Amino acid sequence: MSGAPPKRQDTRKFFENLSGAGKCIAVLTSGGDAQGMNAAVRAVVRMGIYVGAKVYFIHEGYQGMVDGGQNIKEATWESVSSMLQVGGTVIGSARCKDFRTHEGRLKAAQNLVQRGITNLCVIGGDGSLTGANLFREEWSGLLEELQTQGLIDNEAALANSVLHIVGMVGSIDNDFCGTDMTIGTDSALHRIIEVIDAIMTTAQSHQRTFVLEVMGRHCGYLALVSALACGADWVFIPEMPPEDDWEDNMCQKLSENRADKKRLNIIIVAEGAIDSRNKAITPDYIKELVVRCLGFDTRVTILGHVQRGGTPSAFDRILASRMGVEAVLALLEASATTPACVVSLVGNQAVRLPLMECVLMTQEVQKAMDEKKFEEAVRLRGRSFENNLSTYRLLSYRTPDAELPVSSFNVAVLNVGAPAAGMNAAVRAAVRVGITEGHKMFAINDGFEGFYKGQIKEIKWGDVGGWTGQGGSLLGTKRTLPGKYLDKIAEQIKIHNINALLVIGGFEAYVGLLELSEARSEYSDLCIPMVMVPATVSNNIPGSDLSIGSDTALNAITDTCDRIKQSASGTKRRVFIIETMGGYCGYLATVGGLASGADTVYIYEEPFDIRDLQANVEHLTQKMKTSIQRGLVLRNENSNENYTTDFIYQLYTEEGKGVFDCRKNILGHMQQGGAPSPFDRNFGTKVAAKAVQWISRTLKDSYKGGRVFTNSEDTACLLGMRRRAMVFQPVSQLKDETDFVHRIPKEQWWLKLRPLMKILAKYKTSYDVSDSAQLEPVTRVRPKESKPSENI
Repeated sequence: MSGAPPKRQDTRKFFENLSGAGKCIAVLTSGGDAQGMNAAVRAVVRMGIYVGAKVYFIHEGYQGMVDGGQNIKEATWESVSSMLQVGGTVIGSARCKDFRTHEGRLKAAQNLVQRGITNLCVIGGDGSLTGANLFREEWSGLLEELQTQGLIDNEAALANSVLHIVGMVGSIDNDFCGTDMTIGTDSALHRIIEVIDAIMTTAQSHQRTFVLEVMGRHCGYLALVSALACGADWVFIPEMPPEDDWEDNMCQKLSENRADKKRLNIIIVAEGAIDSRNKAITPDYIKELVVRCLGFDTRVTILGHVQRGGTPSAFDRILASRMGVEAVLALLEASATTPACVVSLVGNQAVRLPLMECVLMTQEVQKAMDEKKFEEAVRLRGRSFENNLSTYRLLSYRTPDAELPVSSFNVAVLNVGAPAAGMNAAVRAAVRVGITEGHKMFAINDGFEGFYKGQIKEIKWGDVGGWTGQGGSLLGTKRTLPGKYLDKIAEQIKIHNINALLVIGGFEAYVGLLELSEARSEYSDLCIPMVMVPATVSNNIPGSDLSIGSDTALNAITDTCDRIKQSASGTKRRVFIIETMGGYCGYLATVGGLASGADTVYIYEEPFDIRDLQANVEHLTQKMKTSIQRGLVLRNENSNENYTTDFIYQLYTEEGKGVFDCRKNILGHMQQGGAPSPFDRNFGTKVAAKAVQWISRTLKDSYKGGRVFTNSEDTACLLGMRRRAMVFQPVSQLKDETDFVHRIPKEQWWLKLRPLMKILAKYKTSYDVSDSAQLEPVTRVRPKESKPSENI
């Protein structure tokens, strides 16, 4: 017998076994439009065609389904080209009264049966999805009626006997229960934050107060998250009506902020904001109140439909593309007994949830609010909403010093590695939560270099005002590792009596924390709680699916790719070769490629040779012979030392002669700069707040005999997002998951997105669906919380 290990059984399931041959899928967008709907439509069409199904557009939502005719058209691969970056919905949307009637649904059923369509993909809000479910429940009755009236024959009725429905939630309000983010929400936040950032500069000049009204109907998500992302002074949302004496409290807070030398005030109002008696709170009322009580120069801005418009963000494009592909898989796997489902996102994980359970839970929120059960309404909104609200409460109101708990602990914060957008939001949250918990907070300038040199000073509540929207690192950051200076760092910890350490940074921060934790046996001063929050554009930190800064970088890449592609409109066929950052990590190139509709992406993690390059060129040449005019090729900066960006550019130029010409762009440090995206501000704020709360717990546990002492491995942690949860992981345990030579994790979740990107670019590939979403019930009762992991 040979000593070879037994061959591991391959349990993976590939979607090649799921054929769409002979099936017809129709896609429609209904209700209010949302940025990213086009990305979802594109993904459904291309995935549907890829698996061999016929795919139809239904124009103008349910109205088009009822009217039939030219409103229901077969889609081709080319018909969804160049729509990824377009806002709104190119297939149109309408609110349809006819579909609410039985006669309207009968007409719609006839139009679908005529074309053999028995798979519907509906992109819309809860009203649109409820309508789809009713249609499905009535389907067999509608077919019988059509047969009785002689409008369809028995054969057609048998062939189309079951209607399958999958929903995707497209709504800027993010008011649908069961999903963390709906398609369009992130883009709407981008519009809001762009406006607030612009308003802040003019408000500061004139010492003004601005009252901004944002959309959201009866849901306060947009108002709440934008308040978190800009550090607003006050926010009004329907789920958290202010207390009866709110007018006095708000005016007091505004005047205190002015007394603290803050030159502006921002108040955000959700359009559905109410007081505890269910009376509407309007921007004009707030303005009148501030002018009357404080005499501040006050202006009102109502953002309105600006929030629905514009280009979809990178997050929305990726979310919609992932959901679109997942929706087609759900339709292929559906049986006669499968309930209608909605494809959703929880944490970083795609899930399928029973559609009507989600709809009923969404309706329960409104019912709870009508009955003034506001805590219940917040709980029903879900974990993401709850966490945003609790973080806002922690950060929004400064407790008077006399009322603060006194912990007598000193906590230091530092940035390490390259700058990343969102670092400042994380530092602000850490400082303010630390002060609220009673700690004395210290800022260390210039990373570990500043640490050993003693560049350490106390940082107060007001010192971090206005930090959320600032790019880069205001504390200063260096790549220096602590290994050579452990004695000096231990000495500084002793001098300043530092009891805990929060490190916000990239790969150097991770390696630095490892070095500090491993030196604990030699230096007792290092035996203190230490936690790291990942912040790097490269997103290459083991133990976390996402890093602060990577979303801003993705948006920079996506915006630039959009502009580059547009630069060639109206000219002859052109291919762009674009180089992205990321070191050896292909995250930015891959996910940026998915968001901008790239044809090929070259990365280090997926080795390629000259035959692959040749096949890619031939594939692009064939595409360029159709109506497609532009190609996009992304290359990670360290994907291959010999196949450089210049080499690939020259190869494509030579091989594409007569069909297309080439241009190349190296994006460089623009990916690291700029104001942080709403996602990075919010993510940085929540993660840092959670890290400081962990520090507080760990300090209490390790305070013995009048001093803090801990050398257990679970007190030197990295706080990272793993699929659906935020998890504290000992850095010593992450060593085995790390490729230290190339500064990347050994396993990276986003590699599973590469086949999806290839499919949408018309490559034949293998797509592992064993990890795809399975239908699961909506969580109503909160699971008992385990200490190390919490949903974000």
